[in-house]
Amino acid sequence: MTKVIFFIIVLINLNTLNSLAGTVTVTAGDNKNEYKKAYFAGGCFWCMEESFDKVKGVIKSISGYSGGHVKNPTYKQVIYKDTGHVEAIAVYYDPELISYEELLKVFWVNIDPFDANGQFCDKGKSYRSVAFYQNIKQKKLIENSISSIEKKFNKKKIVTLVWKFKKFYPAEDYHQNYYQNNFLRYLAYKSGCQREEILKKIWN
Repeated sequence: MTKVIFFIIVLINLNTLNSLAGTVTVTAGDNKNEYKKAYFAGGCFWCMEESFDKVKGVIKSISGYSGGHVKNPTYKQVIYKDTGHVEAIAVYYDPELISYEELLKVFWVNIDPFDANGQFCDKGKSYRSVAFYQNIKQKKLIENSISSIEKKFNKKKIVTLVWKFKKFYPAEDYHQNYYQNNFLRYLAYKSGCQREEILKKIWN
């Protein structure tokens, strides 16, 4: 019995270490898959979670904060103080099923890239849209996508920020999967912000 408990503890510790790394390794029998992470900010992280979770190849998304100078920030600090952070999500994805370039396409059609003051009904620095890059390749893909969108909209300026990724801090537990755990409240919020209506006007 003691050996079994020890083995379980070892497995838990290994999973914890894997989640902190740049990729998440999941082993099932002899099949080994490495999941990568991408980071985006598009206003309310509840809505961004919903948008990415339904995409094939996305394993999960986590709400959190990124881009600022305060360590382990709280929701109240990010929203009401100048921490430099924005509401963001970490997207865990299978690169064999979806590419970073395809994730970028999902990102753009779920934000208003022309609003410098926030997103939809949420205004302020913490609600600005940001595409985070982890390497030069991702940065070039983001820049190329911006050029392509500006061309599509007759050179209308994209104001979405492009930031080098440094650190991601998961948000409080009650924010995770909010759109599922608090479905009616979430729908009321989303409807009140007219998020879907605005997105249709921009992208359709």
